[in-house]
Amino acid sequence: MKKGISIWSFPAQPLEETFKQAKKAGYDGVELSLEATGEITMDSTKEDILKIKASAEKHGIELYSVATSLHWNYSLTSANKEISDKAKEVIKKQLDIANWLGCDTILVVPGAVGVDFIPNCEIVDYDVAYERAFEGIKELSKYAEEKKVAIALENVGNKLLISPLEMRDFIDKIGSDYVGMYFDVGNIIRIGYPDQWIRILGNRIKKIHFKDFKRASNSFVDLMEGNVDFPAVMKALKSIGYDNWVTAEMGPLYINYPDMILYTTSMVMDRILEENR
Repeated sequence: MKKGISIWSFPAQPLEETFKQAKKAGYDGVELSLEATGEITMDSTKEDILKIKASAEKHGIELYSVATSLHWNYSLTSANKEISDKAKEVIKKQLDIANWLGCDTILVVPGAVGVDFIPNCEIVDYDVAYERAFEGIKELSKYAEEKKVAIALENVGNKLLISPLEMRDFIDKIGSDYVGMYFDVGNIIRIGYPDQWIRILGNRIKKIHFKDFKRASNSFVDLMEGNVDFPAVMKALKSIGYDNWVTAEMGPLYINYPDMILYTTSMVMDRILEENR
């Protein structure tokens, strides 16, 4: 497996500096993100993106996935057609950017029934949200196939697709090799057990996020400090033959020394991967 880190684990800074820091801290690659502002936006051209790719290559960093926080603003399941259409535009732009970068995956939030951390969030009936998400991803799967980039649906706090059986069947009904799951082992702790999800989803899993979550404090914590059973996770990944990227998605928790989390997380990931080969 290759060891990556999310762009969201870094403070706001030029991507070139991020690539330098990631390499120095021992990561093989960085997961980038499409945002409203910055170096990768809806207005970015192929020329812009190829410069970023060249910068990553210069520093020995691989690029393999493109996420975005824009899914929280533009949901596929919204009753407002302008919003749901914008969500499709965002996903298509992610696919374009990933294709230009040479990435094989994008991270997608497939919509929401409701989101607790968004004030005055639109609430959508579960069955309606499911159908809208299905129709949207089914439509977008054709574009993903054209671009040869997989749409990977992440388990997040969206109150949708909250069972591994449901997620499995949703992906299977789409019926495309370019639609799968981006499984976050920390996010799932609130509602389930990561090793069970991994075994049930099997080869539908395109990518893995490493985070940890502590039930007692209801908060995300450093790797190995929470309730994620990483040996069980690694055993499950081995059982399904997963040999792809594992990506740390950590917040810059150490305000005075924001780079510390890069090194501590890198060392812990090495321990997890080495002890469970």
